[in-house]
Amino acid sequence: MNPGKQGLLAALLMVATGSALAEGDEGQVRDRQVPIVLAQSGGFVIGGKTIESPQSANQHLSCDHGYVEYFLPVNPRSTSLVMWHSSSAQVWQNRWDGGEGYKDMFLRRSYPVYLWDGPRVGRANWSCEPIDYSPRYRDEGNFTGWNFGPSFGNWWPDVQFPTSDGNSWQAATASRYVEFDSLRNIQLETDAAAVAADSGRLGNSIVYLTNSAGGLRAMVTTTKAGKDNIAGMVTYESIGYVFPIGDPESPEPCTNPDACGFGPVGVPLEDFKKLAKLKSIQFVWGDHRSGPDGRVSAYVEQSRLCAKLINKYGGHAEVLMLGDDAGLKGSTHIPFADMDNDRVAALLDTFLKKAGLDGYQNAKPRGHWVWDN
Repeated sequence: MNPGKQGLLAALLMVATGSALAEGDEGQVRDRQVPIVLAQSGGFVIGGKTIESPQSANQHLSCDHGYVEYFLPVNPRSTSLVMWHSSSAQVWQNRWDGGEGYKDMFLRRSYPVYLWDGPRVGRANWSCEPIDYSPRYRDEGNFTGWNFGPSFGNWWPDVQFPTSDGNSWQAATASRYVEFDSLRNIQLETDAAAVAADSGRLGNSIVYLTNSAGGLRAMVTTTKAGKDNIAGMVTYESIGYVFPIGDPESPEPCTNPDACGFGPVGVPLEDFKKLAKLKSIQFVWGDHRSGPDGRVSAYVEQSRLCAKLINKYGGHAEVLMLGDDAGLKGSTHIPFADMDNDRVAALLDTFLKKAGLDGYQNAKPRGHWVWDN
């Protein structure tokens, strides 16, 4: 065999089987792994501003920008998946036990994938303003906040988490950034995200995949964006929603810039109608979220009202309860990292196909190593 071809084959085999080999001891190797073959990967900063030092006109700071890491497959699909977290980019990269996460799952399906860090978090953490940090003892709060169980250490019996693996719990609770849950930060982050969307660098057909408070920010971004390349949105347990100002069904918006991190956020009706122009929106909830006694029942009801108003103005929005509607029992606050995330991903496949967002930029490839759904 030609040495060059031999090296290429080895590289492809490493990409195709790397995650499977890591999981081999657990008996979780897939029978068939579609290789991840990238044309390009990288990252860039976008948005933000440059400020001058109050002590010296010769000193400046570039700050309050966002950061994007991207992965572009060979022969990509037309739709880009922009993954927007509310804790850290890690939640998109792996399953709770270290198995394959959404990023690689959808790269195998040939979707361009973009991981977004908003201003002041993760890899975009240079702030234009002073930030005071003091430790917040949140591990126990993460347990209930992420819907692992009704109280710390008391797991739901059917929870999709490796409950006997202490390392998985430690990895999950440690993989967080500092969050800035305020209306002021929502406006800051969505200003940068709207610049990113309008730049064209995220593609001509964007679907936002979001988690927790990232959902509210993606909605606000859509109302700010000046172009029409945002095509869809799937929010996983969005904590906070956007409503049109002046509609009689809209709740009273929260307007305190130093609070209101979870909305409701009011926007002018014409801006709200931008959400109705998307091909499809799906508000997804995990299991154990039904009924008035649920920890996030008020937000579940907000999601239903938001979907109703989007549809009222000609849109296509729906609420999906993973436990009640899809039969995925034990789904957590971060279901795309759950132990059954392949089933969650299959629901996203259906969403994208139904909305006509699963096409290829060029002709659909054929052959053994092609994802077929």
